[in-house]
Amino acid sequence: MTDAQIPVLRNPWMIAAFEGWNDAADAATSTVDHLLEEWDAEIFAELDPEEFYDFQAVRPVLAPSENGVRDIVWPTPTLYFARPPHLDRDVLLLRAVEPNYRWQTFCAAVVEIAQRAGVQELITLGALLADSPHTRPVPVTGTTNDPVMLERLSLEQSRYSGPIGITTVLGDVAARAGMATAGIWAAVPHYVAEPPCYKATLALLGAVEDAVGIGLPQGVLQEMSEAWQRGADDLMEQDEDLRDYVESLETDRDTDDLPEASGDAIAREFERYLRRRPTEET
Repeated sequence: MTDAQIPVLRNPWMIAAFEGWNDAADAATSTVDHLLEEWDAEIFAELDPEEFYDFQAVRPVLAPSENGVRDIVWPTPTLYFARPPHLDRDVLLLRAVEPNYRWQTFCAAVVEIAQRAGVQELITLGALLADSPHTRPVPVTGTTNDPVMLERLSLEQSRYSGPIGITTVLGDVAARAGMATAGIWAAVPHYVAEPPCYKATLALLGAVEDAVGIGLPQGVLQEMSEAWQRGADDLMEQDEDLRDYVESLETDRDTDDLPEASGDAIAREFERYLRRRPTEET
């Protein structure tokens, strides 16, 4: 993509999620998929998958086309462009399978495209399995190099050390290039880890709202989250051992949570409601 092909964007920001190790219960990529659909996003740029994937591990697939001939669909990293209604900022959204090869080259290519488009802020999304009870709010942790996003994000700062995924590398490359970055992770209850986990997706969407300070469309996510909650409750009620285990997790969680933390959560949710009103009233 040449500079002449890049449309003029309005103070754009960017959000990225990857299938694979970084995406427990598909919660992170589901957040991007939700926004792609809500905003009717269009393809902005694609990276050649030949350089970054082991096609024995991430296989291309045959898919029917409009003329009835099956086409080969490759695992192509794709950047989408959206101009959300009622917002004065445009958005780039990256959705890809986590690459098998050349992570630094991959991230440098993504950051170069983002910078040429004028992106100043990058948010990466991830989800992990954790000892978290499904009956409580989904824990969301994160890190950021930006004081503005740090003030907006009332998150538990991640203390993780150990193996990392592509989201961490992308955030690091972007930060070294001078971009404001935030990495946000949702903790999915490990005993109900089958995708989708709409409750975790909704939690990530709320954290993104906080990071950028604008309202994002929920669509049917709230209803789907409630349905997921009911399904997890039914599963727990049918299994006495699981019920005892969840109760022990609840005790641990409630002991760790301070009363003021619950008050802060209520305040954040009310702020999100106020930001979201112009989007939901039309």
